[in-house]
Amino acid sequence: MDRSAAAQTASATPPSVAPGARRSSKRTAINARANLTLLALMTLALVLQLVVWPFLLRAWGAPALLLMVPLVISTPMHWGLIHEAIHGQLFAERRWNETVARALAIAFALPFDAVRFGHLMHHRFTREPFDRPDVLDATTPHWQTRVSYYARILGGLYVGELALPALAFLPRKLARSQVMRAIGAEGPVGADVQRLFGGFAADPARRARIRRDALLALALFAVAFHFYGRWWPVLAETMYLRGVWLSLADNLPHHGVGLDVPGRARNFRVPRGWQGVLMNHHLHQWHHQHPTVPWTALPALAREAHDNAGATPAPAYFGSVLRQFKGPGALDATTS
Repeated sequence: MDRSAAAQTASATPPSVAPGARRSSKRTAINARANLTLLALMTLALVLQLVVWPFLLRAWGAPALLLMVPLVISTPMHWGLIHEAIHGQLFAERRWNETVARALAIAFALPFDAVRFGHLMHHRFTREPFDRPDVLDATTPHWQTRVSYYARILGGLYVGELALPALAFLPRKLARSQVMRAIGAEGPVGADVQRLFGGFAADPARRARIRRDALLALALFAVAFHFYGRWWPVLAETMYLRGVWLSLADNLPHHGVGLDVPGRARNFRVPRGWQGVLMNHHLHQWHHQHPTVPWTALPALAREAHDNAGATPAPAYFGSVLRQFKGPGALDATTS
């Protein structure tokens, strides 16, 4: 991860840690073969989406639309590879982690520096007021929270990330003030969180990288839309559906989770065939408790915990995705 991001995050006031939460100090070897295999598959998927598919649509017509299914299903793998690199677990060398993750982010039209910083802050301040969109509280009208919540899980998170680079083109002071106002200063560590986000928004080096990456993403997708020609709505719809998957998956592990739950996150169960596609993101509680453990090692942690102490069966991943549509509720710190 970026040294300045690490330094800023480390300087923050320590967050509330749920009782029973554990942090792993051990290092587990990166499974380079697994990572390279998924990276090769994701590269093929991106070449298909951005270059090959428009020509297949012109040649085959409507039947080629079926390719949308595997492209959308590849979404968690795309994000998962970026996510592993953010935690320094995609490659052994920091330089390769950043280079590959940045390229993957551009191919997803995501601002890598902002996504990386936001994810690290999410780990450090999980379920603090700025990080719980599913919670109804007395400070915001309930209808407003509900509208915001449903917009967020139906692709709004991704759309918001697409719009973030615009802040890097604003004057520094204006960008900083806009970000700090959006984050707010609620909660015992709210002022620290707000200060860190404000410092990020005003950082000249990061702003320059975000502007550069945004222009590269804009150029990439301009060429892709040109290739699609009259089929351009297919690319737009595919990117939107990928954004919906990303938005739902981001909210899922923390939806309705109380502040006393270890890691302030949940684990889920999925059919074995989906574990690689999700890159074990269904074991999200274990990831929050052991953020330096590679994705391939998370199932072993789960098995060890189950063997040692027993465990309540985890809820089904895809069923829980649907349960998110029940909407936001009041936060009860004593329930999960």
